[in-house]
Order: sequence, then structure tokens, then C-alpha cells
Amino acid sequence: MEKIMIVDDSDEIRLQLKWGLSPEYSIVLAANAGEAVSLFKKHAPKAVTLDLGLPPHEDGVEEGLSVLSAIIRESPLTKVIVITGNGQRENALKAIQAGAYDYYEKPVDLQELKVIINRALHLYRIEQENRDLHSGLGLAGMESFGMAGQCEAMQRVFSTIRKIGSSDVSVLIMGESGTGKELVARAIHAMSLRKDGPFVSINCGAIPENLLESEFFGYEKGAYTGAHSQTMGKVEFASKGTLFLDEIGELPTNLQVKLLRFLQDRTIQRIGGREDIHVDARILAATNIDMAKAISDGSFREDLYYRIGVINITLPPLREREDDILLLTNLFLMRFGETLSKKIKGLSAPAREFVRSYSWPGNVRELENRLQRAVIMAESPVLAISDLGLAEEDIPQVPSNWNGMTLREAKNSIERHIIASAIGRFRGNIARTASELGVSRPTLYDLMKKHGINNPSSEPDEKKAVSPKGEINGIN
Repeated sequence: MEKIMIVDDSDEIRLQLKWGLSPEYSIVLAANAGEAVSLFKKHAPKAVTLDLGLPPHEDGVEEGLSVLSAIIRESPLTKVIVITGNGQRENALKAIQAGAYDYYEKPVDLQELKVIINRALHLYRIEQENRDLHSGLGLAGMESFGMAGQCEAMQRVFSTIRKIGSSDVSVLIMGESGTGKELVARAIHAMSLRKDGPFVSINCGAIPENLLESEFFGYEKGAYTGAHSQTMGKVEFASKGTLFLDEIGELPTNLQVKLLRFLQDRTIQRIGGREDIHVDARILAATNIDMAKAISDGSFREDLYYRIGVINITLPPLREREDDILLLTNLFLMRFGETLSKKIKGLSAPAREFVRSYSWPGNVRELENRLQRAVIMAESPVLAISDLGLAEEDIPQVPSNWNGMTLREAKNSIERHIIASAIGRFRGNIARTASELGVSRPTLYDLMKKHGINNPSSEPDEKKAVSPKGEINGIN
């Protein structure tokens, strides 16, 4: 039963309204301003009928307007219906301007008042549902999907996820390695009508090219040597659910053609098969490459791009989310402290400043990895920079000419120092350096090029590890 409050200094009107409304509502009664505010805070009714003329100034509206103001401050969604005497329309309009929902003139017709109250409660419920929906765009709603953010860019991302979740459009998620592209895909799936269906992921950059087609579409028994039984591909497994194509920018051209055909008619054929198989799957894709450049140089089909990117979501790198870095740091520390049963109070002042100023080339993944390591290794409840897994020589020093630097220049100086030190420590082993920094090898190469850092290694195994094919297979 919905709770409403009646505020009136007349014993007769209070009892009349209580008698007439109590079969349908839970009633709270108040006779003056102080009682009204106190009972409102205690009971939190969703609707209030308010007489503006309250003691000790029954002939004025000051007391009633002060109650109205207090209610709106306490609960902006509460619907206040002002009850006024004849000829007090001006005061009623003043109350409307102050935030009242509606007004009703005496004498009270119980049936008419019920209609107004029911309409007010209906609007309250709609607005509450809307507020609950939008609160999900922020920290609490997205945390269950492993994401958090208060900056404007992430709020736009969360808003887009909400808007498209229940549709079936294809979505292309773009962003640097470590920004959380798969988390976005899983959030979209969880908010869709397909949430009870499978979420099937294929990393297009991590599977050898000669195995990709069978991974996608499956094969029939005897299709090739070693095909001993009929096997479904991941596209088929995703039927009635969501197919997530991670690093789609690395998909070979011949498979781009076959994927485009599937997106057009929603049918596939297994390798060695002749039967068309209908697959009802929503397509979500992600990439960390510049798609415009890939299209211009011919490595990615333009028609496929428009098929997979009906909606585009771009995730900002962590270095552009300065408002979120400490927020994410605190969340990770809290999570790892609980799971590892360690009492962590936070970061030391120098560590906190480092976390804020470092450019995080590996983005959220790097931040998460370093903080997990810090919680495991820490011997003190207050974490130091050294707990973040940095060697002494890796800890950035303030540049001697920092007074003449912009903030971006200072960050670049620190980033270059850490990358160069890590490469030196691992003797130019790119794979180990990338793993340590929490970035992919292609991202590390880009950063080395950006900062003019040369690889001192000439070891044969390292050369093999950084071959072009290895770069493709190493994307994560």
C-alpha cells in the first residue's frame, strides 16, 4: 500500500481525508510545519497533500512554503499537492514554481483528489524507474560488468550501452589495448534480450590464419586430413546469443568476404559441407587499429566495416580519464584486499602522485595488474611506488627542467623513462617487456617509435618473436 502524508492544521479535514483515503493508502498525519518535516523524514511518503496556511501563521503561506521546500530538498521525486482556499490561486502558483506537483482548491471532493493523487503516484513510479535506469550509467550500474568511471567520456559510453542493449544492431567497439573492449561487449550482451543465450568470443588476431575458417564455421567429417568428426564452429555455437569478434581488424581478407556473406544472409556452410545453416546471432566486434587507415590501405573491406559498425563505441585511453584513475585505483585495491585477505589502507603520497601522473600505456589492464601485484607483495598497509613492481631505476624522477614543461611533456618524459628502463632490464626481449608493462607487442612497438627508443637486442629468438606474423598473433 502506497504511503502518503496529509498536512493540515484542521482536525476535521485531516480526519475526513484519512477516513476517505485510508482504504487505498497508508496515511501519515501532520498538523504543523515541524511535525510535517519530522514525519516526512521518518516515513518518506511518495505523495503529500499540503495546506499552505499552517500555524503559527495560518493566514499566510510562509510555513507551508517552508515545508514544501524541506520536502523537495529531502526527496525531489515526492509529489506535493497543495490544498488552497478559494481566491488563493496566486499562492498556489507560487507553490508550483517552488516545486509542488499540483494544487487543489477547497472544498475537497474526495473522488477528484484521489484522481490527482493516483496520477501523482503513477508519475512518481515512472520517474523512480527512470532514475534507477540512469543510475546504472554510473559507478554502481556498470561495476557488476567490471567497469567504472565518472568522467564525461565514460558516461557517454555507459549511456550508449544502455540505449543499444535491447536492440539487435551490430556494434564496433574501438580503443587501445587494455581499455576494456570485451567488458563493454559483455555488458551489451547482459542487457540484451539475448542475455540467456551464449556469449561466444573469437580473437581474430590470436588464431593462426589456417585455423581461423574452421574456428569460425566448423567442418564436416572428412573435410580434410584429421577431420574425424563433424564439428560446429563458434559462429554456430553463438546462435540465439552474441558473437564477439575481438581484434577484427586482424581478420584475413578471404575470411572478411565470408563473414560479410554471413552478415548479409545469416547463413553459413561448414568446411566440406553443402547445407546452408541459419544462425541467429548478434555481432559485436572490437579493434585497436585505425580502421580508416586499414580501409584506405586495403587491408579491411569498407562494406564489412559498415556492416559491423552500425553503432560505434570508442573507449578513451586511461591517460585521458584523469578523473577516473584514483577512483579505479581505490576500487582495485578494495577488491584485491578482500580477495587476498590483506588490509590495505591505500597508496602513499608519492605512489598516489605517480599513479595520477603516469600515462598508463597498458591502460586499465596495466593499472589492474600493477595494483594486484602491489597488494600481493606489499608488507605495509600503505603501498609505496616500489610495490607497483617497478625496479629502483624504473621509478621516474622529476625532470630537472620540469618548470618549463607542460603536463603532457612531463608525462611523456616519465613514460619514456619507464619503457626504456624495462627494455634494458629484459635485455631487449620485447615479449617480456610488453608483458611487464601490461601492453601488447604492437602497442609497445608504437610507444618505442613514439619516444625514439631503439631495441638493443640482437638475439635470434627475439628477432623471431618480433616477426610481423608474431606481432599479429600477439595482439590481445
